[in-house]
Amino acid sequence: MQTIRIGHSPDPDDAFMFYALTAGKVRVPGVRIEHVLEDIETLNRRSREAELEVTAVSFATYLLIADRYRMMDPGASMGKGYGPILVAREPIPAVELEQRVTAIAGKHTTSALLLRLYVGDPPLIEVAFDKIPAAVLEGQADLGLLIHEGQITYQTMGLTKVLDLGEAWQRDTGLPLPLGCNVMRRDLGDDLHRALSQALRDSIAWAHAHVDEALEYAMRYGRGIDKETCRRFVLMYVNDFTLALGREGRAAVERLFTMAHQNGVIPTVPPIDPI
Repeated sequence: MQTIRIGHSPDPDDAFMFYALTAGKVRVPGVRIEHVLEDIETLNRRSREAELEVTAVSFATYLLIADRYRMMDPGASMGKGYGPILVAREPIPAVELEQRVTAIAGKHTTSALLLRLYVGDPPLIEVAFDKIPAAVLEGQADLGLLIHEGQITYQTMGLTKVLDLGEAWQRDTGLPLPLGCNVMRRDLGDDLHRALSQALRDSIAWAHAHVDEALEYAMRYGRGIDKETCRRFVLMYVNDFTLALGREGRAAVERLFTMAHQNGVIPTVPPIDPI
């Protein structure tokens, strides 16, 4: 039996998505699944070495690994009018943002790419994503770029929203905002690619059909948020685009990659051949 290691984040949305595979509700014939839980920037770094057979990565990182990994059609994290947000202790004028020290979760996250596209090149510090609010509140940084559930809990921490990158993207493109995707090593071959993609699609569909059970599991990774906040966050990011990119989702990915190319972030746009 072949072992396939799947790397994903210890976050409520990923836990919800992968629950049926984790619990054996969905299986891949002839394959034993081993789950590897790491924060997204660690997975981004590991993907540069093609360590894991399957892994979640930021769309920004896919730009660097497309020669070794193929994008999966299911599993994408996309926001429709919402996404990473810049927060501060108090309002900061837009013209000052590029001069302010900003805490980010990692240089290869899509949120960092969006920051570059919309703000410019501010001085950065890298902080574990769940420590970013504290870094701002304690004065280590003027701004914090929030991902995951911090996007909907920041006000309870006393932080102020300065820029919503999801809203900015929606205003400029009218498309969903691509944040993360799952990828498979190209050396696995088409047959296994299809089997793994179908298994992930089935796992997502199972979670949507058994929301309460899958949410109960996802709550283990909620870092103290209540069940309704967890439900809201999970269903924000495990949506129709997570089941399949579709024409609109693919157009959004192409738009992000083209913008990165036009802004000199990447020399060429990589292949977009999800399966």
